[in-house]
Amino acid sequence: MWLSSELMFFAGLFAMYFTLRSTSGQMWAEETAKLNFPFALVNTIVLVASSFTCQMGVFAAERLQPRRAGGPLAFTRWGMNEWFTLTFVMGAFFVAGQATEYAMLVSEHVSLSSNAYGSAFYMTTGFHGLHVIGGLIAFLFIIGRSFAAKKFGHFEATSAIVTSYYWHFVDVVWIGLFLVIYVLR
Repeated sequence: MWLSSELMFFAGLFAMYFTLRSTSGQMWAEETAKLNFPFALVNTIVLVASSFTCQMGVFAAERLQPRRAGGPLAFTRWGMNEWFTLTFVMGAFFVAGQATEYAMLVSEHVSLSSNAYGSAFYMTTGFHGLHVIGGLIAFLFIIGRSFAAKKFGHFEATSAIVTSYYWHFVDVVWIGLFLVIYVLR
């Protein structure tokens, strides 16, 4: 139910973006030319790859394996914590990349209050970034809970699975935003 409400929230943001874009054609072309597509593409690849590492963590949680059963580089024997920690690092990299992109755009005089494009760009990507940060906090709780649990069981595994649903949702939303903002310009 909650993910459905989040879907409606982002649908509203997409509607705002397209509405503003349809009324500001020339300005949109000028402002989107300031975007750094290669930078955003690398950032997107990292976020999308984090969905795969998250899913590997879910597979480990389903095996009721919270921690690795081999050496640190024996990826096939990693547990949920290792995969979720890697997912956390990749998500944090994405957020840092988004902050860097904001700094680059501000230096190009694109801000939240500069014009309709700035408002649409920062509202859509900013709310998405807040959702990514929420997911990162959830990963910390899941990892912490696995250390606090006397025995890692189905309750902990289910929490990891539910967190992964949210993370995959956030990643899919970003794919849509990336296509709309950076590809369709």
